[in-house]
Amino acid sequence: MMKKRSRTDLDQAVVNVCKRELGQLSTRDFAHRLAASEDLVLRLEIHKKLEKHEGCVNTLSFNSDGDVLISGSDDLRVILWDWETGRVKLSFNSGHRNNVFQAKFMPFSDDRTIVTCAADGEIRQAQILEGGEVKTILLGKHEDSRVHKLAIEPGSPHIFYSCGEDGVVQHFDLRTRSATELFTCRSINDPRNFQPYVHLNAIAIDPRNPNLFAVGGMDEFARLYDIRKYSWDGSSDFGQPADYFCPQHLIGNGDTGITGLSFSDQSELLVSYNNEFIYLFTRDMGLGNPPFPSFSPPISMGSDTSEFEPGSIASSSSMDVDGKNFAQAYKGHRNRETVKGVSFFGPGCEYVSSGSDCGRIFIWKKRGGELIRVMEADRDVVNCTEPHPHTMALASSGIESDIKIWTPKAIERATLPTNIGQVKPKARGWMYRLASPDDLMLQLFSLQRQRTRPENVAQNSVMDRELLELILSFNANSDVSSDDGGDTANHDDSLG
Repeated sequence: MMKKRSRTDLDQAVVNVCKRELGQLSTRDFAHRLAASEDLVLRLEIHKKLEKHEGCVNTLSFNSDGDVLISGSDDLRVILWDWETGRVKLSFNSGHRNNVFQAKFMPFSDDRTIVTCAADGEIRQAQILEGGEVKTILLGKHEDSRVHKLAIEPGSPHIFYSCGEDGVVQHFDLRTRSATELFTCRSINDPRNFQPYVHLNAIAIDPRNPNLFAVGGMDEFARLYDIRKYSWDGSSDFGQPADYFCPQHLIGNGDTGITGLSFSDQSELLVSYNNEFIYLFTRDMGLGNPPFPSFSPPISMGSDTSEFEPGSIASSSSMDVDGKNFAQAYKGHRNRETVKGVSFFGPGCEYVSSGSDCGRIFIWKKRGGELIRVMEADRDVVNCTEPHPHTMALASSGIESDIKIWTPKAIERATLPTNIGQVKPKARGWMYRLASPDDLMLQLFSLQRQRTRPENVAQNSVMDRELLELILSFNANSDVSSDDGGDTANHDDSLG
């Protein structure tokens, strides 16, 4: 049934038109207000399915003009799409030997310089030459470690960063093709960490102040660094963060970690937690350095959505004893099985979007945290939601090998489904790419901790089955050569 537009929406629309005609509202601001309309979010539907990859699509990114989408996949290929028509502009072998986790255009390179990272630990540069030929070179490597994310310095055609599961953050300059190891992210005096460093999953740069970047991984803290404090002669102890961010109730929680980070145009930091929720921090919400304020014993909130009220305003669950550090929480999705990103959506970052284990896309209002949209997007899991840089369009991908483009063209406004939080039954084999015995041990420890909680006693038989499936899936994945090998030759093929 078509949802009626509220009187308030109509009144505001009339007011905006009047202000524009009277010169009280610029054409740019009027267009932004229109583009950020909730009505457009409620009319999003699939515009195109981009089908060319032969494996999970792990990364999506638009160029600065917004007319080209780049994707990378488990099939080791990188594809450039004319997303409006669904046509492949260029497809080439990345040069990686394992799943491609990130592919991004460098700014001001005429979309000819691309940087990539992958499960083989390598960071590579692809240069598109005249005639469509592609040359790839190795820029650097994280030893025996997967590299999930790269962060491009805004406005720079030369500078970017990488972070890996070895806890290392590296700085790259394409002018010298050199990699500088900045630091290793260390654990914070925590006896539960059997390794001295933090496995890093995410890195993001503040667009308003590119000197600041944040990293997050397999503990509860998002760490903020200031590159201006680094001494390039290596004399400084740059491994000490400028600030830490974490919801108060998660401090000391060994059952969660960070899978995704994103900065808004207003320098707000969005942090997505595994087995938990998404939180929004402003700069004044930092815990200081070191992050040990007085706090009550942590209470795990979990991510059980069985009691989630669809469409309700999610209140924050992060406030310290002084009533400060209030972080907005976004609830309803499930983030347990894979490394999921998180992003802002809208011309002024008015919304927050994320994928979910249930195969859906979730969109919340940034202010207040109200869930306003849930969209079926994958048979299994959605990992990537990538907003268009200028218009209210969205690209998504996950376990399936296709990419879905969402535009606001639906005739009727969507309503929230009644079965939010329902997870589809699925085999565990593809849920978590177990590339090493360390990965297996991390998952076993996580499941064992959950199994021993008093509130989970009734579910122990289910968790026992998951433990068995995890071990069996590791054995199966160890025998699959497509994830670990493949043709490493650079067979470039322009399909324009």
